[in-house]
Amino acid sequence: MAVWDDLVGQTRVEEQLAAAARDADVFVTAHAAGEPAPAASKMTHAWLFTGPPGSGRATAARAFAAALQCVSPDRAMGGIPGCGFCDGCHTTLVGTHADVEIVRTDLLSIGVKETRELVRRAQLSPAGGRWQVIVLEDADRLTEGAGNVLLKAIEEPAPRTVWLLCAPSIEDVLPTIRSRCRHLTLRTPPVEAVADVLIRRDGIDPEAAHAAARATQGHIDRARRLATDERARARRAVVLKLPLRVGDIGGCLKAAQELVDAAAEDAKQVAEEVDVKETEDMKAALGAAQGGRMPRGTAGVMKDLEDRQKRRRTRTQRDSLDLALTDLTGFYRDVLALQLRSRSPIANADVRDALERIARDSAPERTLRRIEAILACRDALDRNVAPLLAVEAMTMALRD
Repeated sequence: MAVWDDLVGQTRVEEQLAAAARDADVFVTAHAAGEPAPAASKMTHAWLFTGPPGSGRATAARAFAAALQCVSPDRAMGGIPGCGFCDGCHTTLVGTHADVEIVRTDLLSIGVKETRELVRRAQLSPAGGRWQVIVLEDADRLTEGAGNVLLKAIEEPAPRTVWLLCAPSIEDVLPTIRSRCRHLTLRTPPVEAVADVLIRRDGIDPEAAHAAARATQGHIDRARRLATDERARARRAVVLKLPLRVGDIGGCLKAAQELVDAAAEDAKQVAEEVDVKETEDMKAALGAAQGGRMPRGTAGVMKDLEDRQKRRRTRTQRDSLDLALTDLTGFYRDVLALQLRSRSPIANADVRDALERIARDSAPERTLRRIEAILACRDALDRNVAPLLAVEAMTMALRD
């Protein structure tokens, strides 16, 4: 299986990356032989992958990183780098290649300290691979200071270092950084393509696969989770009942509280699964005595760990709320489609009765205002407004 097979519905992007990988292979081969590199090349040292959630930005970046490290002998016979089977491809895809650093964060932001460490690594020559590759999956979470640190590294790149940045949109990256990157835009994969992936690779029943792909509007990871996780389906069912529960002020406030409590419970479950082991491992690494007594001078390290875990819980709660708001937006999008008699397929066909009831009882203008209220809630959460206040304001607006 070639590294490009995980890219769903991104034919144009795949062609561009494959062409760049071929030119990169020619460059390294010529460099190793002491020959001049070709004058014209589709390869460059910095790339920016943007696209909506579920489009496969990080998947495309990892696939390209694997193609750059491909050592398949077929390349010498005209084969496209990125076979998916050689040591370079395999270790890159599983995250163990010595010259590929994949950076993802479960925190709210990426700071200067972490970015400086990446820049330091980027200046090194490849240890054994063909390129030094830095994949930054959450480039939109760079702080302003971290972005300025990264800018200098991209302006003055090492000869065989490649930066692969991922962000939801080009506006999420500093203009000075994006102007120095080659930009690739990924689209939301077609529903049929996502369903086909779930059927072929995950063995999911065709009916369930199509329902999940349609409900998530082409978001591959969410579709897979919805098709395989009963808890995810139950959570979505609760969210889609919310529009029928905001008929009065009491219902609005109760629905908002339940939504926030569910997100907090998700964060708590993640903390229980990760934080305890992480804390115990840190104590063991610092040489904690039997009974848990910590050596002198380690209090600061443990405090940093606690702060990081707290930020991760906040991020998990926000992500859970954002997922609920996305489902809610999809509900009202379907209502609007019914009101306008659009030919667009309904995403939430399993709650069609509720959709038709809301569509009959309101006008398209009111539906648009409700969608705007949900978007305003997401913006408020991004600005660190207290989750309960933001969601209560939204549910009250949905009642109007």
